[in-house]
Parts: sequence; structure tokens; C-alpha cells
Amino acid sequence: MFSSSREQRSLFGEILDWMLAPLLLLWPMSVSITYLVAQGIAHRPYDRDLGEMARTLARRVVVESEAGRAVLAPERIVETLGDTLRADDTGQFYFQVLGTHGELVAGDRELPPPNGDPAPAGELRFRDDQMQDEPVRVASVRLAMPLALDEEPPLVQVAETLDRRSRLATEIIKGVILPQFVILPVAVLLVWLALARGLAPLNDLQRRIRQRESQDLSPIDERDAPEEVTPLVRAINDLLQRLDTSMKSQKHFLADAAHQLKTPLAGLRMQAELAQREIDAGSEPQAVKRSLQQIALSSQRAAHMVNQLLSMARAEDDEQSRRVQSFDLARLATEAVHDLVPKAMDKRIDLGYEGPDEGESLPPLAGQPVLVGELVRNLVDNALQYTPADGTVTVRVCLDPASGPEQPVLLLQVEDSGPGIAPAERELVFQPFYRALGTNVDGSGLGLAIVREIAQRHNAEITLDDTYDRATHAMPGTRVSVRFKLPPQEATPDDALPALPAPGEPRPDAGAAG
Repeated sequence: MFSSSREQRSLFGEILDWMLAPLLLLWPMSVSITYLVAQGIAHRPYDRDLGEMARTLARRVVVESEAGRAVLAPERIVETLGDTLRADDTGQFYFQVLGTHGELVAGDRELPPPNGDPAPAGELRFRDDQMQDEPVRVASVRLAMPLALDEEPPLVQVAETLDRRSRLATEIIKGVILPQFVILPVAVLLVWLALARGLAPLNDLQRRIRQRESQDLSPIDERDAPEEVTPLVRAINDLLQRLDTSMKSQKHFLADAAHQLKTPLAGLRMQAELAQREIDAGSEPQAVKRSLQQIALSSQRAAHMVNQLLSMARAEDDEQSRRVQSFDLARLATEAVHDLVPKAMDKRIDLGYEGPDEGESLPPLAGQPVLVGELVRNLVDNALQYTPADGTVTVRVCLDPASGPEQPVLLLQVEDSGPGIAPAERELVFQPFYRALGTNVDGSGLGLAIVREIAQRHNAEITLDDTYDRATHAMPGTRVSVRFKLPPQEATPDDALPALPAPGEPRPDAGAAG
């Protein structure tokens, strides 16, 4: 069974492979090139000797005149062969002399004549040929002499086997290649040592990182790393800095969460002890009932706090942020309003919704519908929390009229008639566990922090401003606007968009509770 896991690669081994592979590939190429060069070197001196033999034999060939014709004397040629062709134990020589009509005058009949056009008289030519199925090197030259019309210059050929040449080429190759058998292992060893020396700073960097304490997130000194590794060290330092910031934020968040949970848990314990004392003292059932009601209220507050903490953790989950799907923002807003109608009725708040008209639809959003639904619920719940009795809360979903078709924007607004948020606090309210000054509202302080985190996950813009009442010229309440950008092709024609009412105008077809 094959493992699907990817095998870990060694940087040392990979560099060594890339350095040795060309070396081992070039070595046989070097041997081949050396052999060819050695063959050329071996040919030059022996060709010179062979050519000199052919010229010497041509000069000693006797030309006699017989009946006015130039003829060759075979017996005179054979007498001079002893001085011209030197016997050698490492090679065999052959010679041939052809007459003016191509007839054999003297020498070896098996030696083939040259092919192609005949060479001019006195020109020495070399060629490779076969003699008795053995490769030979042939030097040929034609004699200059008076000729009749049907005659051609006599031909003198001298051939030599390649034994001496091969022996010299082998000696040259041995002299060049044998030292390479010693140099190659030395080169491999030097490459190995050079790589080990070059990668030593990386091993030192690894050792210093491993020796660090788990809490030590200080940056690595770039001066202790090689120049080529500096970008990697910078990336690690950037990661350490972000990790340090994240851990500090988590520690701060956990400390605040523990502090916030301590209050309802302490209330639960106190009310439970009070109820136990009242039962032991035989108090009236009404007193015990009040204590139990306080216990239920404290447990409800603790449960709400825990749910908000889970929502914050879900909003910060990177894995969930990668799961993207298409959804309808108007449907999520309608469900949130429907779920919070009982709470609005308990507080006598007019909770309304404004969306597309019947038969109209808005472009879908791409993202995490669970998180966006949490965003809408937190905004509506936060508005209900801070709006006094007989107030109003309006949830609105539409295409932003201020955006154009080149960059359409889907707008979510939650507007309330509460006390409003001072401009100096509009940035602070998005911090976890922060609650606006001057309010006695019981809450966790996590609602708007969760809203901002989810909005950032969806590349949405969130703004806070005051509502405006034209009748009283006052600015009670807060309007929270979340703008989701849409692709241009999903834009809807302007005449199909629901109109965005001006602040303070009556809400058409607004559902109400309370």
C-alpha cells in the first residue's frame, strides 16, 4: 500500500545532486571528446610519415622510354622498396604502383584504387579504406610524366594499418583519463565538504531556533543569517510578530472573558446561598421564588456570554472562512427579525423590516451564511438592547443607491431610536467587552466586536452614524450600515431597486412588534 504523504526533501541532498549530476554527465562526454582528439593527434604524425613514404616511392619509380612511350620498370621499383617501406612490428604496410592504363606495375593487387575524380599530378591525398577486411590509412600521389591522349598519370599508393595510431591514441587517453579517476572522487569530496561548510549557518540557525523557549517570540537577528536566507528569516520574524500579537490578544480576551463571567457566576453562587438560608430559616415561598428568579437571570446572562464567546471564536476561525457559498442576505435578515420579535414585544419596541418588494430579488452574496446571520442577529439584538421602551428598530436590506453599476454594493442597515453613540466612542465600541459610557444596559460587550470580525472576513465596510428626526431636529439613536461589495455582472437595474428612504421618513410596509 503506497503512502499518500509527500516525502520530505533534503536541501543538502538536492544541491549535491544538482552539482554532481552534471559532473558525472560531463565525465563520459569528456572521455569521448578526449578519444576523438587523441585520434586526431595520432593521425597527424603518422599521416606525415605515410605521405613522405609515398612521395619517396614516387621519386624512386624509374620511368624509361621504350619506342617513344613512357613506361615503368617493375624490377627497379622492387629494388628500392627496402629503403622506402620500413617494416614495423606494430603495423603492416602495403604499396601499389599502377601504370598509365591502370594496370598493376608493382605491389599489392588487393589495395583498392581511389574513388572520385583523379587528383592532379604531384598532389598527395589521404583516405581511409579497407585492405583484406582490415581498416587502413592510404596515401596516394600521381606521377608527372609525358602522356598520350588515352593515358593517365601513373599512381603510387602506400597504405598502413591503424595499429600504431590506435596504440598512440590509447596512450594519450590513458595519460588524460587515468588522472581523472583520481580527480573525480577528490572533486566529489570537495563538493561535499563545501556544501557542508556552506549549509553550516542554516544548521546553526536551526539550533538557535530549537533552543528557544516556547514563550520566546522575539525576532531572530538577521545579521546572524546568510544573505540568501535573510528573506526567510524576515518571513519567520513577521510570522512571530503576528503570532505574538495574536497570543497577546487571546490572553487579553481570555482575561476579559473570565472577568465578565465571574460576575454572573458570583451572582449565581450568592443567590443559591441566599435561597438555601431562606429555606433553612423557613422563609416565605415568595422570598425563595425571588432568589430562584435571580438565579435564572444570572444563568441566562452567563449562557448569553458563553454564546457570544463562541460566536467570536467562530468568526475568527480561518478554516471556516475558506468555506464559501452563495446565500440571500434579505432572507437572513428576515429570519433574524422573526427570531427577535418576542424580545421586541417584551420591551414594547417597534421592530420593522424593509426589503425588496414582492416579486423582486437582490443579488446573492458569496461567503459564510452562518456568520452573516450571526452578524445580523448581533446588530438587531444590540439595537433592541439599547433602545428604550416604545422606541423603534428598523432593519433594512437594499442595493446602495450611492454605488454604481461598475461596483454595486449590497447595503444592510440597522437603525434604532436609542441614546446614540458619541463620535469619540464609535471606534471603541467595536472592541471586545467595551460598553458605551452612560448606559446601564446589561450586556456582554461582544456584539459589535463580533460584527466587525465577520464584516472583515467578508471584505465588507461597516460605519456608524446618528439618525435624524425631522420633527424634533434631534439626533437620537444610531444607524449601523454594513456594505457588501458585489461583482459588476450581478448588478440589478436601477428601476428594480427598492428605494432607500431618507432618515426620518415613515417606513413603508414595515412589520412591527409591540
